[in-house]
Amino acid sequence: MDNTRRNFVKQSAVVAAGIAAFPTIMNAGCASPNEKITVGLIGCRGMGFSDLQSFLKNKEVECIALCDVDQRVLDKRAEDVEKLTGKRPLLYNDFRQIIDNKDIDAVIVGTPDHWHCLPMVYASQVGKHVYVEKPLGNTIEECNVMVAAQKRYGNIVQVGQWQRSHQHWNDAVEYLHAGSIGRIRSVKSWSNVGWKNSIPVIPDSDAPDGVDYNMWLGPAPDRPFNKNRFHFTFRWFWDYAGGLMTDWGVHLLDFALFGMNQYVPKSITAVGGKYAFPKDAMQTPDTMSAVFDFGDFGLIWDHTIGIYGANYGGRGHGVAFVGEYGTLVVDRNGWEVIPETRSTSAKEGYEGVELHHAVGNGLDLHVQNFLDCIRTGDKPNCDIETGAHIARFAHLGNISYRLGRKVNWNSEKQEFENDAEANLLVKANYRLPWTLPEI
Repeated sequence: MDNTRRNFVKQSAVVAAGIAAFPTIMNAGCASPNEKITVGLIGCRGMGFSDLQSFLKNKEVECIALCDVDQRVLDKRAEDVEKLTGKRPLLYNDFRQIIDNKDIDAVIVGTPDHWHCLPMVYASQVGKHVYVEKPLGNTIEECNVMVAAQKRYGNIVQVGQWQRSHQHWNDAVEYLHAGSIGRIRSVKSWSNVGWKNSIPVIPDSDAPDGVDYNMWLGPAPDRPFNKNRFHFTFRWFWDYAGGLMTDWGVHLLDFALFGMNQYVPKSITAVGGKYAFPKDAMQTPDTMSAVFDFGDFGLIWDHTIGIYGANYGGRGHGVAFVGEYGTLVVDRNGWEVIPETRSTSAKEGYEGVELHHAVGNGLDLHVQNFLDCIRTGDKPNCDIETGAHIARFAHLGNISYRLGRKVNWNSEKQEFENDAEANLLVKANYRLPWTLPEI
């Protein structure tokens, strides 16, 4: 056993011992309105740093530490934080050092998806509040463990589905719930990523200098380093993420379900493949459609890579609720209702709703809500249950796609009906020395 691995095993044992010393930390302490809220960021390159920038727009927030497995990223972000705040944060390469730092009140988890669960659970177990990026977990089993951790330890957890804090999305749902477009028979949600091109197949290589690749892999399978699987493009490989279905789907499907106020489908059927770039390096599909059957309406997810499509005036993403009197369409720019004018269900005199533009910065509003909840102890706008449910829902679509057939989900049992093959894909299979926590 080399020294690096020996240290990992030793550190894991230390962390486990520390966790055992905090079996129940209920109702983690709330900051008073005048107190500083100190934060540490785990995963600094992409969305994690965007999150931190929103945190630092609030004068009561102080960044204590940054953690990343890529030293070049860590050094760059340390400079960025120092420019923003005038103070250089502590720098760590192991996220457990963030967890162990007693001066940190809240942790931001901005890592790749396969690294969301363990930092969130460990932070919860020692009483820290957590802002964790979406999708909540990389498997359904991870999501369930994370929910159990928050319920046991009572900390504030906000999942990074910031549309929950952007008012125009909620206004659209309120309009739907009032029955304003009549009975809804179909819901369509989509993300067309026209800017993305093919990812060429390249050979494996050594990890770049300054990258702790073994730590980057963490609980994921042991594989040689490949640039395609690293940093931003990790999201196109099943070991670490779920492609567009979990990347964009958790945002849009969340509001599809919220608008309909129904959450458990009778069956899920997904089809698709690598139709745009059949020979490139991606594993996840570049083209996919999933149908979630709720019995009295169908919910369709559709995504493409390499084209934007022409949905509802050229919207590259959105959710459309197709009702008797009109279709409500909402995306990050605003919402509107396009009236039915010639159909048999058209309502005389109904003129729809003109576009209501989005106001404010959704991410900033979401972070502000999290900070407010730390002070008050209130439930955040995207609490652990909301984030877990929609992550599970997106995983259901991916599991159907990967199996190539319809699946039926039992929400109460958190398993597929009489389907051992599908249930294998529910599980989180961690690489040692990492293990899924037992809560």
